Amino acid sequence: MLSSKSTRLAVLLGGVSTLILASALPAIAQEGDEVIVTATRRSEAARDVPVAVSAISGEKLGVLNSSGQDIRMLSGRVPSLIAESSFGRTYPRFYIRGLGNTDFDVNAAQPVSVVYDDVALESPLLKAFPVFDVASVEVLRGPQGTLFGRNTPAGVIKINSAKPSDVFGGFGSASIGTYGSTNLEAAVTGPITEGINFRLSGQIQHRDDWVENTATTGVANDMLEGYTDRAVRAQLSYTKGSFDGLFNIHARSLDGTPRVFRAGLFKKGTNDFSDGFDVEKVALDGVTSQELSSSGVGLQLNYSFDGVGTLRSITGYETAKVESSGDIDGGDTYVFPPLGLNNALFPSSTGGISKPQELSQEVRFEFEPWGNFSAQTGVYFFEQKLFYNELNFDGAGVANANVLHENYQTNTGLFVSGVYKPTELLTVRGGLRFSADRKTDEISGTPVVSGVTLPAETTVRGDNVSGDLSVTYELTPTTNLYGRIATGYLGPAIQDRVNFVFTPTVPTVEAQSTISYEAGMKSVYFERKLSLAASVYSFETEDLQLTAVGGSNNSAKLINADKAIGYGLELDLTAKPMANLLLTAGASYNYTEIQDATLGVGPCGSGMCTVKDPIVGGLAMIDGNPLPQAPKYVANFTARYAWPLDNGAQIFAYTDWFYRSEVNFFLYEAVEFEGKPEFIGGLRVGYLSDDGTEYAAFVRNITDEIRAESAIDFNNLTGMVNDPRTFGLSIRKSF
Repeated sequence: MLSSKSTRLAVLLGGVSTLILASALPAIAQEGDEVIVTATRRSEAARDVPVAVSAISGEKLGVLNSSGQDIRMLSGRVPSLIAESSFGRTYPRFYIRGLGNTDFDVNAAQPVSVVYDDVALESPLLKAFPVFDVASVEVLRGPQGTLFGRNTPAGVIKINSAKPSDVFGGFGSASIGTYGSTNLEAAVTGPITEGINFRLSGQIQHRDDWVENTATTGVANDMLEGYTDRAVRAQLSYTKGSFDGLFNIHARSLDGTPRVFRAGLFKKGTNDFSDGFDVEKVALDGVTSQELSSSGVGLQLNYSFDGVGTLRSITGYETAKVESSGDIDGGDTYVFPPLGLNNALFPSSTGGISKPQELSQEVRFEFEPWGNFSAQTGVYFFEQKLFYNELNFDGAGVANANVLHENYQTNTGLFVSGVYKPTELLTVRGGLRFSADRKTDEISGTPVVSGVTLPAETTVRGDNVSGDLSVTYELTPTTNLYGRIATGYLGPAIQDRVNFVFTPTVPTVEAQSTISYEAGMKSVYFERKLSLAASVYSFETEDLQLTAVGGSNNSAKLINADKAIGYGLELDLTAKPMANLLLTAGASYNYTEIQDATLGVGPCGSGMCTVKDPIVGGLAMIDGNPLPQAPKYVANFTARYAWPLDNGAQIFAYTDWFYRSEVNFFLYEAVEFEGKPEFIGGLRVGYLSDDGTEYAAFVRNITDEIRAESAIDFNNLTGMVNDPRTFGLSIRKSF
């Protein structure tokens, strides 16, 4: 049998061979549109950027959002990206190349950063802002530790809103569908006066409660999983001479129910669903409520100094208030052993109110090229204030404990990045960033457990120098090869959940650091009828921050592992084999492994699951396990075909599919908590008139495949599932 290092080397060598063979395909003179991305904080052709980056825009975004999806719709739609949530629409968790964080605490740091209109959103509650009236979504894979700063060791999801225009126009769209789903979106843009333009856009998403609660006792809602989600954005741009500015104000309001937890979802000894499972039914007796309101402002100011460069300022302020309380045991019947649907060991409902506030300021100067050299440098400041409380409810829905948390953290960064072209065909890029972090947690209130002395205060500090170095070589006029070394950093963390963790301590963990090696090829062929991007990578993360979620006491313990490794291959393909057919495809192979011979975590309580790892001292030893929510294979495919009509209109069909292989939900491996492979697709067919009006019918999850997407390890086999098949009708008008 090959060793792990031999397997790793074989995969990487195979990937390099693929890159070489792909670059040898015949290339023809460049024609057609170039894909432009802002992965380097400048607008550049994607083919020239030495980063594995995928962009989603236009019709594809609209199709993915057909039935009122939230930001988790991006999961699996580009190589190596997975998203899931145990909070529903208010708290997405992202994983790139296997690196992510399964922690459900609101103070958790995530190694995938979301940058919305150039403002980094750190709180997971703010990362949930809806994706509407968006020009593009870019997914940057691998550490981005120079230009995007802290908390980017896995990558960045960069969302770019459509901007104001000096030409009057806009669009409106509406759809209705299964479960009373309604999706409305509109935007209007145009000039106010010379040099001043506006854009106003908004979205309303609604779905009726469609999951019946069959419980006859308790305080849970009779119907669940519905929502009304409203969001609006107003932008104003100003340009005069060497100065331009953009003001952005946005807000969101969500009324709904929390994610439905399903007790006894899995049959013991298997990862099959228990007999009697019905996706439209559940039995809960605990508290079920969720509301969110958020708002923010952004201000971008740019001034160009002729012959010198451009000074840029980006200011962002974001705030939210989220109330979310759920029946986390997921059932209404309490027995031992708690096997079968709706059965739990004891009742437990938890929740609270969370209020993150984030202020960020970046000042950056982009120098004009000096011969073959160009550079940018800047400073960054980030401040977060986070208040939240943890409530515990008794069986009558009355709070019997309330722990208050006030968290404060700052980050200061200094960065510099440069580009040098020693020859016409060779480009060298590099950059460094110094980051300094400070976090303080203050805890007070009334806990559940005894032996906890409150109030208590904990502070951690850390600093790091991260950066990147890359080389791009123009092999032919249409093919670039690149190599990249990059490092990333995730600051030290505090896990201040003492209310439901049956220990009187506040754990802290060290900062984690990642180094990544990547090689890739980006090319276009046949007069841009075919574009291909391919990459191979390898990373190593030291002092990996992990969260041992669940166990016999429903804890969420923050720990450091010695290291984790990962390696893989990624492909992005766009093809137009004939005039009216457009194909896209993406695929990735991602291998991850935790390496810590002495690290153990608490497995499921009451012997409810079939643990596959060695048990030492009551702990499951996780050395050699893959990272949680890290499938080996992720793939996606879309196809659009149009039949043109004599009157200038067209009939079209658009289908999209994604696949992920099996995943582990937790750090330890258990038969029940291994998510089965997921293969889900959609279809949209319609008529597009010559005046830009589109009439369409759509179906999402066309095969009605139901899979567990995550789980709660809480003395019973509780899990959460994806949405069933939905279908509907839509109309869209551009003007």
